[in-house]
Amino acid sequence: MRRVSKVAVVAVTGALALTATACGSKPKSESNSTPSASAGAGGGASGTKVKACMVTDTGGIDDRSFNASAWQGLQQAQKELGADVKYVTSKSENDYVPNLDSLVKENCTVIVAVGGLMADATTQSAKNNPNQKYLIIDSSSVGNNVKGLEYNTAQAAFLGGYLAAAQSQTGKVATFGGKKIPPVTIYMDGFVEGVKYYNQVKGKNVQVLGWDEATQDGSMAEKFDSPADGERIANDFIAQGADVIHPVAGQTGLGAASAASKSNGKASILWVDVDGYQSAEQYKNVMLSTVTKGIADSVFKAIQETGQGQYNTQPYLGTLQNGGVGLAPYHDFDSKVSAQTKQEIDQLKQDIISGKIPITSPAQPKS
Repeated sequence: MRRVSKVAVVAVTGALALTATACGSKPKSESNSTPSASAGAGGGASGTKVKACMVTDTGGIDDRSFNASAWQGLQQAQKELGADVKYVTSKSENDYVPNLDSLVKENCTVIVAVGGLMADATTQSAKNNPNQKYLIIDSSSVGNNVKGLEYNTAQAAFLGGYLAAAQSQTGKVATFGGKKIPPVTIYMDGFVEGVKYYNQVKGKNVQVLGWDEATQDGSMAEKFDSPADGERIANDFIAQGADVIHPVAGQTGLGAASAASKSNGKASILWVDVDGYQSAEQYKNVMLSTVTKGIADSVFKAIQETGQGQYNTQPYLGTLQNGGVGLAPYHDFDSKVSAQTKQEIDQLKQDIISGKIPITSPAQPKS
């Protein structure tokens, strides 16, 4: 089992947070396809049924995170638009190209590539198949047939970092990633910035373990599909005194939730992408909140546009302002988050939207 990269310990400062809701559900399908519903009014402009196909990243359809959320968008298209939907699973990065090629051969109306790691493979597939329509999550639009769906999760993670600092009893919080790529480090940057701001306005010294935004170096599991690694990393953080952990690692992050659940109340989790209280229900008792990314909604809308003959490659960018990113409810932790912190979070959201509080993460989408 590969060891994780070194844990950076960063003293940081910070202040304020928010509550915007988002929800997700555990994927129901364990096969690579589901039966289609009857064609609905949201189908193609000519009455033809849309066939939406998806290639997962290595975390798989049941990662309770970005793959699951994308699949939720396809399932919504099936239910509401009568679309045919299907997914194929990538066991490794070597599967990206053959998986994309296999779906091109199946005459999919639109192919959804889940994750920025698929950018090169999707770009090449799109060049080879100029008449095929593509959507890609966490990457920019490319050429005339790839629409990028991106999200400024640093904004929402800033709120999460502020919340984590406000709730910490030990003065230490932590974060780690699946791989050192912008769709991951953007969360970690925002988290650090939120803790910094809390320290600044409160005169505190809450420390962040696991990520140094200045050097862009920290703790990476190097995989999105290893709960065992996530549990080991989280246990290391807990041993160092961290009591709120922010895993940005797909299925690997479930291991951190497991560690928190076994910690006898020593740690809680700030989840990512889709509300962990609902999507990872077995660990809901440790879910402080979730930094949400509206993948399901944006995927559904893009499929709907495709079915209506309105496919376009204008990039989509989810922000706090348009609800594309946010902070999920506190659920079982609601009574533990003070009214003052909740008010500060609401104000912080508005200050980020207005530009009064700038987000500086270098991983922010340029769209």
